[in-house]
Amino acid sequence: MKRCLVLVEGPTEERFVKDVLAPYFWPKGIHLEPIILVTKRVVSGPNFKGGVSTFGKYERDMRRLLQKPGGALVTTLIDYYGLPADFPGLSTRPVNGTPRQRVEHVEKAIHAHFKSRPDFAPFLVLHEFEAFLFSDTDEIAAALHESSKLPQLEAIRSQFPTPEDINDNLRTAPSKRLEAMFPSYSKVLHGPTVAKRIGVDAIRGQCPHFDSWLRKLESYW
Repeated sequence: MKRCLVLVEGPTEERFVKDVLAPYFWPKGIHLEPIILVTKRVVSGPNFKGGVSTFGKYERDMRRLLQKPGGALVTTLIDYYGLPADFPGLSTRPVNGTPRQRVEHVEKAIHAHFKSRPDFAPFLVLHEFEAFLFSDTDEIAAALHESSKLPQLEAIRSQFPTPEDINDNLRTAPSKRLEAMFPSYSKVLHGPTVAKRIGVDAIRGQCPHFDSWLRKLESYW
């Protein structure tokens, strides 16, 4: 069985890997193992995990994973939205580029920082995990038991070429839109559940940057 270590930023992404991506890749002979980024290490007791506060903490965990033996591929599942300003490539993003061009610029800069290792495939979710859920607005409304909100969800989705293009703003990022529409929305609870209902193939069909990442994982070995 081929191994792929996935550095994730929190429990939502961990569940998404375990409950949605791992079962999808298992028949392909690839085992995905999520590992939550450590935000603070302590001498005694458990470390603090979740969130990306600095590139230094990301780099520390990444270098530790890249030292793992066994020929495993190392990748990431971290939101592009809200990424700390000290990440490679952020300050040199193409101003007039598309969202995908900008995020790929940052991914390439991160890869170059680690000497473009072939066993490392950095991936940033464009713009954040909740974008995947807009791949099927019916499932969002159904999972949250508010079918009356479906027209609003469809109106949001229709404004953008893909779910990944839904903008990264404090008020209009995908998660902010869902939280405003559904006060009961819980990222950890509802996010992976809706994604599982939608299915990986449907998300791939709507989200080209996500699809490109999965193609890299499938073709690594």
